[in-house]
Amino acid sequence: MEEFLRYLIVNLLGTAEGMELTQNHHAQKVVFQLKLPASEVGKIVGKQGRAIDAIRNLLSLAAARHGQKATLQIIEG
Repeated sequence: MEEFLRYLIVNLLGTAEGMELTQNHHAQKVVFQLKLPASEVGKIVGKQGRAIDAIRNLLSLAAARHGQKATLQIIEG
């Protein structure tokens, strides 16, 4: 799932520079934390949050294929 998520994000941003993706496991749930520079957050969120909603939906579907749940948190920094 991490490779899939990294692939999506790098293609939206155009580069992996300044991006930090970590994951924490909690029982049946995986929480991904994406740390980005403030100038790059808008590219991931998109207009009215549509891009981030789509990314989160794809992540949830990918996790469900492995019998897990997953979520993505964005950290500005």
